[in-house]
Amino acid sequence: MRDSFYQFALRYRGGVKADPKHRFAERVFELHDFPKASTDFHEISLYIEMQADDDLPASTFDELWEEYASR
Repeated sequence: MRDSFYQFALRYRGGVKADPKHRFAERVFELHDFPKASTDFHEISLYIEMQADDDLPASTFDELWEEYASR
């Protein structure tokens, strides 16, 4: 069974603070209402757009999603 996007993103926790993927993963971990079980691009993308959080930029999400989808 495929990991959720949340589980994939958490692989970037504990990295270099200057890395946008690290900051994204740390922020996702802090958000209790993040769709943790989702594998759906549109559901997660809409959530990120609604958050309007500087540590959840759409560009970083797009990069991570591309990696996630190509696995």
